[in-house]
Amino acid sequence: MNTINSLLFPPLLIGVIFIFAALLMYSFPPKSINSLYGYRTSSSMKSKERWDFAQKYSTAELFKMGGILILLSTTGFVYQPSEKVVPFLGIGLAVVTAILLIVRVEKAIKKRFGE
Repeated sequence: MNTINSLLFPPLLIGVIFIFAALLMYSFPPKSINSLYGYRTSSSMKSKERWDFAQKYSTAELFKMGGILILLSTTGFVYQPSEKVVPFLGIGLAVVTAILLIVRVEKAIKKRFGE
């Protein structure tokens, strides 16, 4: 039972955090380029137009990635890996989706605005 909870909890918790952050950004989007709040990368902060696009796009991606993490957390009900692998799977899923989020947003910025 401990193995299942270990596999379920990290992606579930991080998925909920992603969705909460997306709701926060959707409800209160950052209005101007800043270094405190919003999707902040060097490419997203190059211009106001890029900034606004990155905020909207990253909010949508946060919703998606949060949902994916929550769905993936249910694998703990059907898949029972060895206890040595569980911490890597739970945290690994969260790290992979966070990286995927950044890659997808950066590609969208590059596609829309070029280098």
